[in-house]
Amino acid sequence: MKSKKFGRWAFIIGLLIAIIIGLFSGNLGSNVLGWIISLLVVLGLIVGFLNIAEREITPFLVAAIALLVTGTAAINLAIIPQIGQYFQDIVLNISVFLTPAAMVVALKSIFSLAKG
Repeated sequence: MKSKKFGRWAFIIGLLIAIIIGLFSGNLGSNVLGWIISLLVVLGLIVGFLNIAEREITPFLVAAIALLVTGTAAINLAIIPQIGQYFQDIVLNISVFLTPAAMVVALKSIFSLAKG
């Protein structure tokens, strides 16, 4: 039960970091930004391992695919005057956070199917 709660907090914190860094990434040095991106990856791994139960795999993967596809299309958001770059950075950071979680959950699903 504690690991589920920890995974839930990792998800909330990762999402907040992705949004905040998306808003302020232009003001951060590349070294700091690199550490924060690494933190997002680690939090995504934690979410994938601890937060997604067997019955949640399919809905999570569908939502993750939708967000990751949006992330690949985020490059077009920068053309929106004034706020486009912020949207683009937020969506890309969310993608960085969700990619490791989706990979872990997909692998768990594949192993579960392989067991039969």
